Amino acid sequence: MRILIVEDEERVAQFLRRGFEAESITVDVAGDGNEAAVVARENDYDAIVLDLMLPGKDGLEVLRDLRAAGKSAPVLILSARGAVEDRVRGLDLGADDYLPKPFAFAELLARVRALLRRPGEAERSPALRADDLVLDRLTRKVTRGGREIELTNKEYQVLEYLLRHKNRVLSRVLIIEHIWDMQFDGGTNIVDVVINRLRRKIDDGARHALIRTARGVGYLLEEPRHDDPA
Repeated sequence: MRILIVEDEERVAQFLRRGFEAESITVDVAGDGNEAAVVARENDYDAIVLDLMLPGKDGLEVLRDLRAAGKSAPVLILSARGAVEDRVRGLDLGADDYLPKPFAFAELLARVRALLRRPGEAERSPALRADDLVLDRLTRKVTRGGREIELTNKEYQVLEYLLRHKNRVLSRVLIIEHIWDMQFDGGTNIVDVVINRLRRKIDDGARHALIRTARGVGYLLEEPRHDDPA
């Protein structure tokens, strides 16, 4: 899961980053409205946490631009402007939720999770499955054939991303862009390293190997056909 935090106050932005990263969520941070408008158009985010009082474009301008550009990522406005008219305007412009400051991080996290469980979006369901592999997004518990599997944060994030796009080839660049933040050096073999660790934990000893290599391109998590003997 990858989210964008738009917040000009560095202390608050870093508090949010640490909180979400502790939940195995990849975080990008934009410190002003102009930067936010650009990165939100160029990247696909699972959710955006948006302050309103920003340098450059204010949050409502950013929101208006994103919706006009066809970006449908859930947006939660997080702002000190908590008057009823501010909330109504933000929601009318396309925000999905509005949380006034000061706030409790536990409530913010719960609201973001709720946005990602909106009805009609199958990929947002709490449990992701392939064959006998189950990843529970609420508890962050991963099992295969009933056996619980311990994963690092990055292993969990990569597996979740593969499961959400199962049977689809994902390039190394696409995986890096979604799992690591914007400042990450893409010229490394980190994706291959994490995939190899996942294979040992997920596929070793299993009847079906789920994680496959698309040679020269990337990886996919492929659900076996029922008539596939291996």
